[in-house]
Amino acid sequence: MFTQKSIFPFKGLLLMPDHCPVCDQKMEIEPGFYYGTGYVSYALSVALLAISFVLYHLLFGLSYKDNSFFYALGSSISLILVLQPLIMRYSRVLYLHMFVKYGKGSSLKS
Repeated sequence: MFTQKSIFPFKGLLLMPDHCPVCDQKMEIEPGFYYGTGYVSYALSVALLAISFVLYHLLFGLSYKDNSFFYALGSSISLILVLQPLIMRYSRVLYLHMFVKYGKGSSLKS
């Protein structure tokens, strides 16, 4: 779906071909189509933040008394920042999947 397989360099992170090489689906359906991926990226980030807090609580425990809550917050935010390039790519894939239907009888060209 993306022109480069790796997320490095970040300059070409979200570059996509004009059409899918497999099914010839137009990748940018309309101008500004991918602005909605911000909402998907936000939802993925919040879900990942919640999962990391639960895992931190199960592994180490959370308490305001020993500042472990703030350690959990720092580690969770660090995890979100490190994974943000992948989250951005997955949000584009999910957003396109929500609006383009594939299968028998569906029109793939637009």
